[in-house]
Amino acid sequence: MGDVKILLDGNEVSGRDGMTILDVAQQEGVEIPTLCHSPDLSPAGVCRVCVVEVEGARALVGSCHTQIAAGMVVLTRSAKVLAARRAAVELMLADHTGPCLTDANAKNCLLHRLASDAQVGAPRFQVRRPRYYPKEDSNPYVGRDLSKCILCRLCTRACDEIAGKGVLAVGYRGFRSKIVADFDEPLQTEVCRDCGVCIDYCPTGALFKPSSEPARSSSRDGRQEP
Repeated sequence: MGDVKILLDGNEVSGRDGMTILDVAQQEGVEIPTLCHSPDLSPAGVCRVCVVEVEGARALVGSCHTQIAAGMVVLTRSAKVLAARRAAVELMLADHTGPCLTDANAKNCLLHRLASDAQVGAPRFQVRRPRYYPKEDSNPYVGRDLSKCILCRLCTRACDEIAGKGVLAVGYRGFRSKIVADFDEPLQTEVCRDCGVCIDYCPTGALFKPSSEPARSSSRDGRQEP
């Protein structure tokens, strides 16, 4: 496999055939934020946080799944790129407003850290019907708080590609999309015993070990806060 030379933020760098823009950027110490990506898993390109500008391309491209090509000219921090990343984070954060913004555990949420890095404040987008799901902690191995889920698919890929169990999947379409177990049933399967791989890859705390989930205050209508 030969070297492939590209121009990355004005600097000529080399990568190997098959490497992605993100691979080369990380090799060169150029930071590109990611949310739905893990080097352990196949790329999905669903969050759009890692977009970059490629000369000649009609739109911004996801660096996690776009392979390099000889002569490619890439900008990782142009005004267009930074604006798109901020918008992507803001859209995901729109379902995480209210108590989640002041949650003491928000510092452990990758989405909140990205919002801080991108200087994203309170979302401008108004969600008429915020997604709310009751917390599930009946399974002694994996608990779920899908109100925190951002549909990054890291859990489904980890369950399939690392654990090889195929318990989790994306169900429904559009705004109704969510991560489901089996036929959208409570996660009560024994196959999760001694696993927890999906918890390790969840960036927002939507999946947790029930015994380690911190206590949360109750809202005015008696529901638990997300």
